[in-house]
Amino acid sequence: MGLFTEYAINGLQAGLLLFIVSAGLTLCFGLMRVINMAHGSFYMVGAFLGLQASVMSGSFALGLAVAAIGSALVGLAVERTLFQRVYSRGPFAQVLVSFGLIFVFDELVRIVWGGEIRSLSRPDYLSDAYEIAGAWVESYRLFLIAFGGVLSALLLWGLVKTPLGLMIRAAVDDRESAELLGVNVRQLFSIVFLVGASVAGMAGFVAIPLVNAFPGMGDEVLISALIVVVMGGLGSVMGSLLASLVIGYALTLGQVFVAGYAPAVMYLVLGLVLLVRPHGLLGKPE
Repeated sequence: MGLFTEYAINGLQAGLLLFIVSAGLTLCFGLMRVINMAHGSFYMVGAFLGLQASVMSGSFALGLAVAAIGSALVGLAVERTLFQRVYSRGPFAQVLVSFGLIFVFDELVRIVWGGEIRSLSRPDYLSDAYEIAGAWVESYRLFLIAFGGVLSALLLWGLVKTPLGLMIRAAVDDRESAELLGVNVRQLFSIVFLVGASVAGMAGFVAIPLVNAFPGMGDEVLISALIVVVMGGLGSVMGSLLASLVIGYALTLGQVFVAGYAPAVMYLVLGLVLLVRPHGLLGKPE
């Protein structure tokens, strides 16, 4: 019973954290039809900015705020200066530009912070462990579940219940009709980019106590985020949430039963889902 509880909690934490990273990428693909291969770089930039602020101030909360704001500003700057110039040039130009940005951000991080692996201790108030159904669970993992759950709920609520979310969903379903109705889709692009970069940066920072921070850390998480986007269905945020949970549990169980081959389990799950649902779990045929 204890092992089952531990696997359940670890899988839920991994899935929610992965959803936070992939949510912005889902909207970029679904709404903007933009292939942003540099999305993982916002995860890395947020991690290092937050880490620097946390170390200098001694405040974990301040580090989280700096990660959110800093990565959002970087994402907005990238969208305004580069991506707005390649929106109309098709996926090939978008892939080349965003792929080049990966190397640029990796080298900038290496120049500013060095190439060594950096760690961050858990805050004192999140360093305890609790017994839940026979398993000892770190309070920091419970914090990550709560943090991921709240952010996921806010994203879904914003898309379903707010006027901005309604405009975004309208543009996802039919961009041309939305523009005819007066929706400024270009401005929506900037907002989606900003929000996606911000939540990715926060995810990068809160993940440091578990995976550390190092140049290129965004490259690894990008692969998982792309798998989530494809498995969930292009443009489907709920599909991405469901896919993130599936991948989170697949990786957790893979690390337990086939250690060293956990990524293969993730790809296997993706293949099986696409065999049954070629358009993703909640995707629509286009």
